[in-house]
Amino acid sequence: MKIKSVTATWLHVPIEAARQHTSDFGRVAAFDSTLVRIECESGLVGHGESKSQVGSASTNHALCAMIEQELGPLIVGEDARDISRLWDLMYNGVRAHYAIARGHVFPVLGRSGLTVSGISGIDMALWDILGKSLGAPVWQLLGGRRQRRMPAYASGGWAPAETIAEELQRFIDRGDFKAVKMRVGAADGTVRNSIRRVHAARDGLGPDIDLMCDAHGTFGVAEAKRFCRQVADCDIGWLEEPVSADDKPGMAEVRAATDIPIATGESEFTRFDFRDLALLRAADIFQPDLSIAGGITEAMRIEGLASAHQIRLAPHLWGGAFTFSAGLQVAAVASTGFILEYSLGANPMLHDLVEEDFTVIDGDLEIPDRPGLGLTVADDFVAKYRVD
Repeated sequence: MKIKSVTATWLHVPIEAARQHTSDFGRVAAFDSTLVRIECESGLVGHGESKSQVGSASTNHALCAMIEQELGPLIVGEDARDISRLWDLMYNGVRAHYAIARGHVFPVLGRSGLTVSGISGIDMALWDILGKSLGAPVWQLLGGRRQRRMPAYASGGWAPAETIAEELQRFIDRGDFKAVKMRVGAADGTVRNSIRRVHAARDGLGPDIDLMCDAHGTFGVAEAKRFCRQVADCDIGWLEEPVSADDKPGMAEVRAATDIPIATGESEFTRFDFRDLALLRAADIFQPDLSIAGGITEAMRIEGLASAHQIRLAPHLWGGAFTFSAGLQVAAVASTGFILEYSLGANPMLHDLVEEDFTVIDGDLEIPDRPGLGLTVADDFVAKYRVD
């Protein structure tokens, strides 16, 4: 089980014009991700996923270099099963021996950003290897799934007020979803327009569909408060990232001013960021993205924080198949897990990168019982879209 090699491949998939959408990130013309591959001396292989940006499109050269030239060499020759120790080894670098011996962290640099993104993909691949070596799904190694199926929500919603209900209904119909999320915020131009779109969505969908809103951190504090007041009668399931992740006190101020649940976390790194959110009472729902927040190992630490603070967990699953599977494994085990995000934007990394698919039936996703992360990489896809 000694690690033989760690490689990272940037995958860049153009999206045909008819399937592109426009948000505050601009027009999304491509989907990018970094596929991490770890091979053991025994020949056993595991895969994970890292991202250099939380959204869909990004340049991943620096991230691949981080994984192959900085982090990978730290763990080559180590036992792939020592996942917790290897996490600390990568996070603390040359001071890892102090951290491991003394029981607290001594990070050198890169406490967030590409360093933690790189750790995230490597960590996923190590859990994939462990599960495959034991013939068990990752959720079983983490303590066992709490239910065989979990509800999912359709994630999209960029259309103007005149057609937003129609767009969301199309998403709902694709999996008989009972919940859907739409985007609001800066791309609407004004808070008033965001409010108008939400009312149009609720009027068109009726009262029986759960409706969530995602501002991508683009409201100011006063704008977010005004938005919450004006959509109070729309029965919003949650408002996601109302203000910038850099303004955690502002997030707490928004939460204190409304009874709409506040969700956040896709832009956060490691348990320390989520600890700050919990202590500030800034969130009702944590949404770690496992491809940037520290992987499966760190996500379970974040879930412990959530449980202790009575905060629910709904991982950010806007990414490729390995990000999705890793988040699903954690959510299935988490005492705080309650719903899964299902991307309805054009996402070839979710549907074409691997041979398996994630199928929503009656609004639910089955928790698969295949070993490891339960995915088989489609080599032809990787060969076609890799960036050298």
